[in-house]
Parts: sequence; structure tokens; C-alpha cells
Amino acid sequence: MGEDRSRRQPEGRPLLIATPTFGRRRSRRLSARRRTLVETLLPRLRAVPGGGARLWFEIGFGAGEHLAWQAERNPDVILIGAEVWKDGVANLLSRIDRQGLDNVRIVDGDARDALAALAPASLERIFVLFPDPWPKARHRKRRLVNAETARLFADLLADGGEIRLATDIADYARDMLLALGRRDELEWRARRPQDWRRRPADWPETRYEAKARREGRQPFFLSFVRRPR
Repeated sequence: MGEDRSRRQPEGRPLLIATPTFGRRRSRRLSARRRTLVETLLPRLRAVPGGGARLWFEIGFGAGEHLAWQAERNPDVILIGAEVWKDGVANLLSRIDRQGLDNVRIVDGDARDALAALAPASLERIFVLFPDPWPKARHRKRRLVNAETARLFADLLADGGEIRLATDIADYARDMLLALGRRDELEWRARRPQDWRRRPADWPETRYEAKARREGRQPFFLSFVRRPR
């Protein structure tokens, strides 16, 4: 996707994410059922709700298991998920259809556009779970969580809102802590190692976490809360 750095939000605020928020796009051939869901259900879920709704946003939902889990248990919240991996979108659509979820909206493209359209203090929660680690040194600048996006997250979170991050790459966890920890608006409430080594009860395991553990890597679970304005 080409990037137009001159794009601005409706209120004239500059678009803050300067690098793409996604990795893979290519997918396997979809089954007939999933193709039908993409053609019929997805168009109805693309509209991002307006003001007044309780909104949570997951950037890069992968196969959608975490987003669907949260949507099922929080029916009074609208879960917005952004993902460009077509298999992942189709998988979430299948979960939505099977579980009868009516509180999910999907951005099947770059999350920047949806984030840019949101008003400040409009999100109660933001999830960035196991984003592409871009492990090579020359690619580190592509990592999603950085000083630039930390500023955007702090702006979009409502007072008392929470951002949850997870990674199984130690130096990325450090970068996340540095980027968000430097924002005076955000508070990291961890007080002991268990606070970042274990998921809260309302945070289900994803396939990426399971893979990390199988391969001997310790996942890091980070949570920051937005201080009052």
C-alpha cells in the first residue's frame, strides 16, 4: 500500500503513524463458505461506529481468536479489529458467524486509516498482541510500537483507558516499555515480574503465544493506563 504522508485527519490533526501497520497479506485459497462470508458479511462490518459507543480496538488481530473471545464476553462493547491478512479476516468472519457476534467491526486494510478517523479519547482499550517483530536490525524502524505510535495511543485512549501489548521478543518488549514509558500520560502499573510474565484472566492465549512457548520463548505482557487529562 502506498503511503501519502500529506493525509490528515478530518480535524486537521496530522496522521501520526508513518510506517505500515501490517506484515503479510497473501493467503491460501478460501473455502466456498469463507468466500461467501467475505462477499456478504464483511461489507456490513466495515463501518466504524460513531460517537457514544464503547470502543475497543485491536491492531493486527491475526486469526481473530482474541478479538472474538473479547467480543463474546463484552457484548456492550464494540470491538474494532484491523488486519490485512486475508486468511485472518476470513477466520474472524467465520467465528462471528458461528458465534452470532454482532459487536465486531473489521478494518481489512491498514489500521492507520481507521485510527486517523477516530476522535481523541474515544477508545477504552487498545490491543497490540504479538505484532511483527521485524527482527533484523535494518528493519527495526518498521516496528509498529514506537515513540510515534505511543503518542497516538495516548491521544486516542479515554481517561482510565488501557493499552495491552504482548511480544515474545525481549528487545521489542524493551522498545515497547521505552516508547510508552516516556509518555507522561501513560502509567505502567507492573510492580513485580509476575505482572508482565502472566496474562490477566480476561486475556486469552493466542496461537502466537502458544507457538512462542512451544519454541521456548517467554512472552511479555505489558499494560499501560491513561492518566486523567
